[in-house]
Amino acid sequence: MNRALDLAGATVAAVVLAPVIAATAAFVGCTMGSPVLFRQERTGLHGQPFTFVKFRTMRPSPTGGFDPGSDAERLTAAGRFLRSTSLDELPALWNVLRGDMSLIGPRPLPSAYLGRYTEREARRHDVRPGITGLAQVLGRNALTWEQKFAHDLHYVEHRSLRMDLRILVATVRTVVRRDGVTATGSATNHELRASVAGKAAGRGRQA
Repeated sequence: MNRALDLAGATVAAVVLAPVIAATAAFVGCTMGSPVLFRQERTGLHGQPFTFVKFRTMRPSPTGGFDPGSDAERLTAAGRFLRSTSLDELPALWNVLRGDMSLIGPRPLPSAYLGRYTEREARRHDVRPGITGLAQVLGRNALTWEQKFAHDLHYVEHRSLRMDLRILVATVRTVVRRDGVTATGSATNHELRASVAGKAAGRGRQA
């Protein structure tokens, strides 16, 4: 989706959904306290980092950093509701307005994953990341990482206004049905595979 349509769409969505955004912020504040927003460095266009924002759904990590292994312990009941309804994603409209993201595109992933992509998978950064994308309407977190990346690359290589509009319509259906919110056996999603160096170090520790 081109930048002008992103700006128009995000502006309209932010205005129309302002009462919902305010109510969700109050809900997070009442159920989980401060801070209301979760901020994390993620990878954007051309591999550049940016600060991604969403409503908080978890208690703070005990390590203070990126710690996907503790998701099940930190995810709250209120957080599960926010994730299942996708209300936690509404603040990302700010990222679209800033130019960090698009409405449609591959989901932005933590910068900690930057060294874990194959050369071809890294092409997902040839476009702005999106609030929703092809992988999100074709299975979301129920997909394997390989399946997600295949959909991301298909989008990068075949994107068009028609495809974007179809994804927007499909996103509404996915949100209403609450499809693929979590990965099998995980409270949220499985961690992306370790880098080659990380795997080698892991084998050394096990030995």
